[in-house]
Amino acid sequence: MQKDESHQSLLHLLPWDDESISPYLGRWYRQEVVSTDSHSLGKGLRLGKILWRWENFYFNPPPTSQELQKLDTFTGLGIERLLLLFPPEHEPIKPRPVRICAACYTEAPYHRMSWQYQSTEGCEHHRLRLLPKCPEPKCGEPFPLPSQLTVLQCKKCGMPYKTMAKKQKPY
Repeated sequence: MQKDESHQSLLHLLPWDDESISPYLGRWYRQEVVSTDSHSLGKGLRLGKILWRWENFYFNPPPTSQELQKLDTFTGLGIERLLLLFPPEHEPIKPRPVRICAACYTEAPYHRMSWQYQSTEGCEHHRLRLLPKCPEPKCGEPFPLPSQLTVLQCKKCGMPYKTMAKKQKPY
């Protein structure tokens, strides 16, 4: 089997609805069949700083067709599907703080791209305000980048996202 064929058959990981590029890359790196990390993959594809920007929600300038083509050689998603992991050109992004709907995470544990839109104030599905940090008053820890999220609890105080969902305010 050729190298490109093994990437297509072993590494194909479908993104979820409205998933942003950051958690998708994190899930892709953590697959058992992937023996690389963002630094190694970025260096091999010559996308090192570009992958870092995408994982950190910095999309200015937007991805080029050449960059997407390079990423497609590993993910096998196709350019059209990869583009859905990025915000639309007309939608400004707020990279910090990482905002979440803990209720959504409890149902399906992935970060939605729309949560980082400047125009988004809350979760349309649950009608709750997005959380910019752990709601525990004595904690307030900002949420990690979605590519680095592995457990659904605050890394500082340990509050589970399920508990955080109960502390979200309506919007």
